[in-house]
Amino acid sequence: MHIDWDVPITMDDGLVLRADVFRPEDTGPHPVIMTHGPYAKGLAFQDGYQAMWSNLEAEHPDALAGSSNRYQNWETVDPEKWVPDGYVVIRVDSRGAGRSPGYLDILSPRETRDYYTCIEWAAVQPWSTGKVGLLGISYYGINQWQVAALQPPHLAAICPWEGASDYYREFTHHGGILDVFVKQWYPVQVSSVQHGVADSPRSRVTGEPVAGPEVLTPEELAKNVADTVAELRDHPLLDEYYRERTADLAKITVPVLSATNWAHHLHTRGGFEGHAGVSSEQKWLEVHGLQHWVEFYTDYGVALQKRFFGHFLKGEDTGWAEQPPVVVHARRVDGTFEKRGETAWPLDRTQWTRFHLDLAGGTLAAAGDVTRRETAFAAQGEGLTFWTEPLTEELELTGPASAHLRVASSTTDADLFLALRVQDPDGRDVTFPAAMDPHGGVGFGWLRSSLRNTDPAKSLPYRPWHTYDERQPLTPDEPVDVDVEIWPTSVIIPAGHRLGVSLLGHDFEFPGDGPWPSAYGISMRGNGIYVHNDPHDRGSDVYAGTTTLISGGEHPSYLLLPVVPRTAG
Repeated sequence: MHIDWDVPITMDDGLVLRADVFRPEDTGPHPVIMTHGPYAKGLAFQDGYQAMWSNLEAEHPDALAGSSNRYQNWETVDPEKWVPDGYVVIRVDSRGAGRSPGYLDILSPRETRDYYTCIEWAAVQPWSTGKVGLLGISYYGINQWQVAALQPPHLAAICPWEGASDYYREFTHHGGILDVFVKQWYPVQVSSVQHGVADSPRSRVTGEPVAGPEVLTPEELAKNVADTVAELRDHPLLDEYYRERTADLAKITVPVLSATNWAHHLHTRGGFEGHAGVSSEQKWLEVHGLQHWVEFYTDYGVALQKRFFGHFLKGEDTGWAEQPPVVVHARRVDGTFEKRGETAWPLDRTQWTRFHLDLAGGTLAAAGDVTRRETAFAAQGEGLTFWTEPLTEELELTGPASAHLRVASSTTDADLFLALRVQDPDGRDVTFPAAMDPHGGVGFGWLRSSLRNTDPAKSLPYRPWHTYDERQPLTPDEPVDVDVEIWPTSVIIPAGHRLGVSLLGHDFEFPGDGPWPSAYGISMRGNGIYVHNDPHDRGSDVYAGTTTLISGGEHPSYLLLPVVPRTAG
């Protein structure tokens, strides 16, 4: 393998970004697999993300087998597994990050335009066939949607692996409620490797500082970076700031393999919405479970990626022509999966089923109560929970979902948090290894009631589309109807178990004393690090009032869930 370190790529404004190029020792030409982002291309996975690396070592040794792992880098492909198959692997430090100078502004139009330039640069190099594919996790998935919408002429295929496609609805706000993720993540993974920071880690291979070579003063560093956390607080509604950081999916026409995870508050929705929104005639969806970083690196994930890119970048007969349009790994409560090829998403045999919130008995019922009832709860308290009777037969829920609720508040607003739950016959909650939480929940939905307005042209019964661009304050104690989007989920529930939903005015947490693991200083009790307690967004007394749920009679409150028949017919 031939390696060129810190290769210069000149942008349209004259700034020079730096890239590491891993390629076969022959003269080529070969197709390109590229990533471009702010995590520092020289930072070893083992050094920057020790806990995740240890998880792969202990539980998924196939992910690390067959490689010296000297060149492993967080959320990007291992060159030692791709270059021998005839690919050029390129990692670019984005503007202002790692070894690339400039003004750091994550997922901005400027950064996306830089990515376009890098793709076109790679396509005309003497070792390149002119076909460029994009493959990476999270940030390196998000910006694939962005740059593909610009239609670089030499972009041949993309595989966004667990990457959000909507900067407001997925990356920063859930149901219009600010998520603290960016505030916690940015200092750890982005600011720590901003170009010019002092004492940055050194590359295991070259020995060079991963955020060097120059060292900037604190004042210079501050001038070279956008205050992303403050900007989110300054822009509580979906405005141009978010729109220019969200891909116009309809402009994407290249082949797409969208791979997503059932249990990620940042990425799950984006994989489904991205797949649905592109104009590509050739597109596929794959949905898996386990932790966020796992399947990308396992033999399963690498084989899937190579079949896709071998077909579209190399013209090989990889069997991709027989790939089902949709592959799901439906979750079982014992932690195993049922892998299935499907023809469409949502699954074409879905039986959209109402589960009514019965206030008289605290149950999830097949039919609505004929009598109108209401129950109030403290918005900062534990809310209400509704359960089915123990199931008499196995029940599968796989797909997007929603809730139609009639609510009132003692104040001018109310934040609503929904958590789908499953309990075993002993009354213990079923949890799953989620993307960033070892004990993740079944499914979640959120909505700030004052942002309840939906766009009828984009809404579906199972996926309301909120505009989030205008507040409609509640009149205290006056009921309103709201539709809550519940992100896609999958669970096969055995007979004897119960299905439930909790409705609260704060993040759901699994009951019990723990101990609960933590990350970024956040205790993980079902939501991972994706919680909604920013005092600038939630500190007002308006979110600490009393919320009333109304159900029954002419105003039923219910869940609309994707029931999938367990037998044909």
